[in-house]
Amino acid sequence: MNIIKLISLLMTIPLVTGHFRYRKRDQHKWHQKFKFCNGKRQSPISLSSSKSIPVPLPALEMIGYRNYLQGRLHLKNNGHSVAMSLHDHASSQRLPYIFGATFPENEEYQVDHLHFHWGAKNSRGSEHMLNGVRYPMEMHIVHKNKAYSNLSDALNHEDGLVVLGIFFQLQEEDNQSLYPILNDLKKVQWLNKTTILGIPITLASLLPRNTDIFYVYKGSLTTPPCNEVVTWIIFPTPVPISFRQLNQFRFLHNEYKVLADNYRQLQDLGMRIVYVRRLDSIRNYNETICNVTNLNWFNNNKSCFP
Repeated sequence: MNIIKLISLLMTIPLVTGHFRYRKRDQHKWHQKFKFCNGKRQSPISLSSSKSIPVPLPALEMIGYRNYLQGRLHLKNNGHSVAMSLHDHASSQRLPYIFGATFPENEEYQVDHLHFHWGAKNSRGSEHMLNGVRYPMEMHIVHKNKAYSNLSDALNHEDGLVVLGIFFQLQEEDNQSLYPILNDLKKVQWLNKTTILGIPITLASLLPRNTDIFYVYKGSLTTPPCNEVVTWIIFPTPVPISFRQLNQFRFLHNEYKVLADNYRQLQDLGMRIVYVRRLDSIRNYNETICNVTNLNWFNNNKSCFP
């Protein structure tokens, strides 16, 4: 490994800090070491289409998501998940970023990394639930507010992070878009193993076909230290994955055993509001787009218009 790649790996700042386990009895004790895990705005939550408030939100704009990320995607088994970190020092090309949706004007969020949560059985694995359904896997694409210098800095601000949540649904056939990841997954079978993805990939290839519809709410990291600095955007349309492909994730190991069931228990929504962007809600408002600065996230004021 050359010195540039080594420096790049050392510069990776993980969201996961400290030692923790996913067993239910262990999750109940997270707050003893990580105080934010006992907060009132924790994630994940159970989403309901009937209880979410439809508003005509702007589209989520994704810039650079169709660019190939060759030689810039580092794959690592950190013992809690398999994570892929992006780095921009080796290329003049900007990292992918997002804007729009519920973000204030001129606010942009740059991709930092993505990771997965999956179950030991096909009936569980995703962190969020949608209309009572728990999918077998969920991917999180983590974005940092460009106003902050690094991920550690972003964790100190309520608008620090945006995470895109993508569900995976089982099907018979392979999802060929996952081949670049799965081809190198065996290289990180064991704890702390790291590799650089050998086949170029685009973030767009990992997204569901329909990204026009999404749920959005204010929450937290789903792993310690559980900072409540995340705007969650969850797409209800799942991405396909075959049984064979999902089982490849279940061959990964942490320091104890096979790495699986790495999802957090559902958290109480409390007084928070979940909004949903649907095309019919935009039509119902005669194509008028919501003024996101008027959104209220924590009580029953549903207005987003002056």
